[in-house]
Amino acid sequence: GPGQAAMYAGLQELGVANGEDLKETLTNCTEPLKAIEQFQTENGVLLPSLQSALPFLDLHGTPRLEFHQSVFDELREKLLERVSAIALEGKVEERYKKLEDLLEKSFSLVKMPSIQPVVMCVMKHLPKVPEKKLKLVMADKDLYKACAVEVKRQIWQDNQALFGDEVSPLLKQYILEKENILFSNDISVLHNFFSPSPKTRRQGEVVQKLTQMIGKNVKLYDMVLQFLRTLFLRTRNVHYCTLRAELLMSLHDLEISEICTVDPCHKFTWCLDACIREKFVDNKRARELQGFLDGVKKGQEQVLGDLSMILCDPFAINTLALSTIRHLQDLVGQDTLPRESPDLLLLLRMLSLGQGAWDMIDSQVFKEPKMEVELITKFLPMLMSFVVDDHTFNVDQKLPSEEKGPIPYPSTIPEAFTKFLQENRIACEIGLYYILHITKQRNKNAFLRLLPALVETFSDLAFSDIFLHLLTGNLTLLGDEFALEEFCTSLFDGFFLTACSRKENVHRHVLRLLLHLHHKVAPTKLESLQKALEPTKQSGEAVKELYNQLTEKLELRKPSPAEVTETPSMELPLPTVPTPASR
Repeated sequence: GPGQAAMYAGLQELGVANGEDLKETLTNCTEPLKAIEQFQTENGVLLPSLQSALPFLDLHGTPRLEFHQSVFDELREKLLERVSAIALEGKVEERYKKLEDLLEKSFSLVKMPSIQPVVMCVMKHLPKVPEKKLKLVMADKDLYKACAVEVKRQIWQDNQALFGDEVSPLLKQYILEKENILFSNDISVLHNFFSPSPKTRRQGEVVQKLTQMIGKNVKLYDMVLQFLRTLFLRTRNVHYCTLRAELLMSLHDLEISEICTVDPCHKFTWCLDACIREKFVDNKRARELQGFLDGVKKGQEQVLGDLSMILCDPFAINTLALSTIRHLQDLVGQDTLPRESPDLLLLLRMLSLGQGAWDMIDSQVFKEPKMEVELITKFLPMLMSFVVDDHTFNVDQKLPSEEKGPIPYPSTIPEAFTKFLQENRIACEIGLYYILHITKQRNKNAFLRLLPALVETFSDLAFSDIFLHLLTGNLTLLGDEFALEEFCTSLFDGFFLTACSRKENVHRHVLRLLLHLHHKVAPTKLESLQKALEPTKQSGEAVKELYNQLTEKLELRKPSPAEVTETPSMELPLPTVPTPASR
């Protein structure tokens, strides 16, 4: 059949008899048995010592095919070992000459399943497989599939489209994995999007596969970076920036100097990676990072495009923003102004560069964004005054109260604060991180005071997935406040619900939060939220799915009508009166 023909494809070109030859011999002969014996002698294993042993195997009923197969398998193993050995011995030119000759002789048998592994092994060990052979492999789907990655790299480096087809599904998978973490049903302040260390993240499947596909090939590495830049421009999705840094650091882990030494971002990324690991930029590393930025020479400004993409990675932004908040608190203690702190100014410079990545790569104008003076002279001092307000309030609480009664917590926010959050990207980013910070400290007063400023922010940053993911996590620390109608109204009606109908992702994050905290929410409020959050016809699957989960949970909580009526009024809990000691 045609299957048989494929199995022995190419034997005739090498002057080796196959089934067709035997058929021909038998059709044209007078004594078939003699002819078969002669064919066996001519085409069998040519070892004198075997001539007497074969009849012995026949007596034991071992078919000749089985015998030949086992001899063949044994020889193939030896040949594979030999090929791998040739690839390592002797002078470079000589060994490759041997392998090329071997490839020339064996390539016509590449379709024979039994011989294919040997041919593939020879190609794998050749640093440059002849162009003609690569074209033949590329033209045949099955051969291409069977190739070692070493051979595929040689094909890919001159076929960007084909390489793109291989890389594209991996990039899609990567973005999907990131989004699944951001929308995960596990809400926790301890385990969030930013918890895994850089080293752990680099062990992820996609990063490992891409690292493997690139090997030491600078051309392929450049192609992947080009894909990431293009996709980042097309989608504005910052996870591509994370992958850009992870890929470089994964090659760094493997000590692939062929690539690391030619990527001008290598040392900067390596230093920043250490900061991300600590979630803080210390003074020594700050100096180092500043050295790299100051060292960008005339004529090399294009490297700023790459550095900005590395700094636009959410893990980098997170580290820079957390460090900024920490610096501001220190400055309050030292009675120092932001403009007098070089460390703080450097953090802002890197935040600006990261936040400006898209514009820089899009416009191809490679210069550092101008820092707005007001950010340093007005906005940051305003944040510091909020920190001071908290200290003052806390101290006031501890002082014995005179006739004047307790001092209320400041409830208004300066109009300038709201304006900064709307108009200045860096101010907005830092403002959001300050709000995350006070939420994590369980500072309900400060949270409710600043919350109204989040309804309208620069390009809706307060409704971005990363911020909402972190906010929902931190809000679990204020769980008990959800029993208060006033708190819920501020948080849900005043913030979340203002965007739910126009932003699917916000709808999802609110449902995630309620799935986690529904048992803490004031019952009347829960009922109205359930109505407000009902999916519409336009809602996506994820929203419907979450809403159904929430509905199920709430159904389980409802007491049955019988229980409600039977509760005797006597057993209602007495209102708790605060004793003087608990004050």
